[in-house]
Amino acid sequence: MNLILRLLLNAVAVFALANILTGVDVDDYVSAIIVALVLSVLNLFVKPLLVIFTLPVTILTLGLFLLVINGLIIMLADKFIDGFSVDNIWWAILFSILLSILQSLLQSFLKTDKK
Repeated sequence: MNLILRLLLNAVAVFALANILTGVDVDDYVSAIIVALVLSVLNLFVKPLLVIFTLPVTILTLGLFLLVINGLIIMLADKFIDGFSVDNIWWAILFSILLSILQSLLQSFLKTDKK
């Protein structure tokens, strides 16, 4: 049940950010749920491989290259999902940063709500 709730919260975050950012577009709420699901799968399987392969660059940039990796994951999700589009890598990086912040806020709200 917690996994489904987290997925729905992530979908709400995706939908909200797509309405705020002009370079990111989500067709409807179902597409936002699919985006949240695909991003979860990509972060689980693809992101660790990208982090390992780009470890020297990540070390040289003191971890800032991880922002680019997050943007690439967003761009990859854009290629897989028809109802989701991101204009360029800069919008993807901004979207990933704001999505992480919003997910963190929503998760902390969920934890404090249970107490």
